[in-house]
Amino acid sequence: MDDFPQVLTIEEASRYLRIPLSTLYKLAQDGKIPCQKVGRHWRFRKETIDNWLDERSVLPNKPASNQ
Repeated sequence: MDDFPQVLTIEEASRYLRIPLSTLYKLAQDGKIPCQKVGRHWRFRKETIDNWLDERSVLPNKPASNQ
């Protein structure tokens, strides 16, 4: 996915995240995804989106270790 710029428009972010544009608008308006509004336009930093995804990754629980 190296063909995406460092700062994404909402359309590019929607394609990058593979979610509907309407869902991304809702997340942005509700402050649930890191972004900035520049005038009337939403902008998303690709690196910030990657970090946001990493922080919300669901990892399987490790089995309890026997001590």
